[in-house]
Amino acid sequence: MAQQNKEPDICVIGGGVGGLAAAAAAAAMGASVVLIEKGRMGGQSLDGGTVPSKALLAAAEYANVVRSGAQFGVRTVRSGIDFPAVMAHARRAAQAVAPQLSAERFVGLGVRVIADAARFKDANSVEAGDAIIKARRFIIATGSSPIMPAIPGLADAPYLLPQTVFNLSDCPRNLIIIGAGNTGLELAQAFRRLGSEVTVLEAETPLQREDRECAAVVLDALAREGIKLRTGVAVMQIRRLLARIQVVIAKAEGGEETIEGTHLLVAAGRQPNIEDLNLDAAGIRHAPHGIVVDKYLRTRNKKVYAIGDVVGGPKFAHVAHHHAGLVVRNALFRTKVALDRRALPWVTYTDPELAQIGLLEDEARAQTSAIRILRWPYRENDRAVAAGATDGHIKVITDRRGGILGVTIVGAAASENIALWSLAVGQKLKIGALAGLIAPIPSYAEVGKRAAITYFIGGLTTSRVRRIIGLLRRFGGNG
Repeated sequence: MAQQNKEPDICVIGGGVGGLAAAAAAAAMGASVVLIEKGRMGGQSLDGGTVPSKALLAAAEYANVVRSGAQFGVRTVRSGIDFPAVMAHARRAAQAVAPQLSAERFVGLGVRVIADAARFKDANSVEAGDAIIKARRFIIATGSSPIMPAIPGLADAPYLLPQTVFNLSDCPRNLIIIGAGNTGLELAQAFRRLGSEVTVLEAETPLQREDRECAAVVLDALAREGIKLRTGVAVMQIRRLLARIQVVIAKAEGGEETIEGTHLLVAAGRQPNIEDLNLDAAGIRHAPHGIVVDKYLRTRNKKVYAIGDVVGGPKFAHVAHHHAGLVVRNALFRTKVALDRRALPWVTYTDPELAQIGLLEDEARAQTSAIRILRWPYRENDRAVAAGATDGHIKVITDRRGGILGVTIVGAAASENIALWSLAVGQKLKIGALAGLIAPIPSYAEVGKRAAITYFIGGLTTSRVRRIIGLLRRFGGNG
């Protein structure tokens, strides 16, 4: 069959969250768009990612609420977990959003969808099946895949991945998880609340990218729920013994130990999907962490941009979505809108939730010694007290002029409250703007406001302010 030549304004490679957002935005602006996706439209969002995993977490939260009702005076006579129904709920959630991400919908938006693998032919063109696309601009949005650690015996043992746990028909009796990042710990808590005994193995530091003080609150909560977290251990071998899995670990203090379970879940991180793109032919630089881009998300080939997981950094759907909007403006209109990484939040959806934006404390101290750290605990928030959700606090880092450098929230609704701080950082608001926030009472948003107010309360005790107040008393009269 003769090859078909196509010359659209934009060619998007990858039909995950970022690629679909870019294709839809470009088409809405009147551009001609070709979208290439070799697998399922929607990518990780449907295959065990954003939608089904959060549906699973919601089911586990309901199970925990039922068990915890006694503290509110609510006692259930009988309760139980129908595990197949839980998994059916997670799959239904994915199916409910699938039509919004389907090829048919995007064809209706005016996007030409090619269901095939893409490969750069040269610096100006891409091959996909029998088509050659010579677009004005290319956007690579191929996402990432689970990292499979090189552990002897892993390939011969049955194991689960974050996207395959939804195929389970029975709740694991003893679940071993390799990896204590956000995904590993989210699933650990979910399965523990659904009835599993859970052991998590981590060679380094759990929640390594997070604020250590706030991460400790999450880890303590998981330990109280009965999750066994083993850190500083290296997995040496995996063995299958009849219907069980044996994991041999090397302990930090020396010696080996064998941990036995019924199921094994590998959540050791993700790696960019770049191996089949033939990037070198297009003059695109890449490294193990992903495609190398500048602050405009443009590669060394000025016709090619890259977004989402494929460029490294935090691997979240909202990050890819934000990248897409920025790149479409740059690619279509030749603007130079730079990515502000400080305004990108990330969240670990455990209970309590852990949300972060901007600089961590050690990063802020490395940049400037003149920082202020503002805190406010959930235990002094009326909404948290009423809901029995008093674990956690907010931690705000500012410079000496009140500029917001970073925020971490650990506690109930942290994923919702971090959005306000994302806006504040993105708009370069000072801490005074948050101190002046009119928040409904009671609400979790009050936690952030109260922390912001402490920035000014600290200054009221200084000798300079005392002198000003004294002068006002002396000369201000009664007016």
